[in-house]
Amino acid sequence: MPAPEELVKPPAVAAALNTTVSALTQMRYRRVGPPYTRIGNRIRYRWSDVEKYLADRTVTPESA
Repeated sequence: MPAPEELVKPPAVAAALNTTVSALTQMRYRRVGPPYTRIGNRIRYRWSDVEKYLADRTVTPESA
């Protein structure tokens, strides 16, 4: 697992989200998904943002 402030490439993020790089590209286009950084023509994700994105979408079932 990368360090929290490390910038990672889209394939690593796609693997963490259990999706494809193409799907991740579509998420950026639709402006959904984890925040990203554009450095020139390169896309990078801060690992802490990916972890927060996953944590924000975690559903905990309520007890009956």
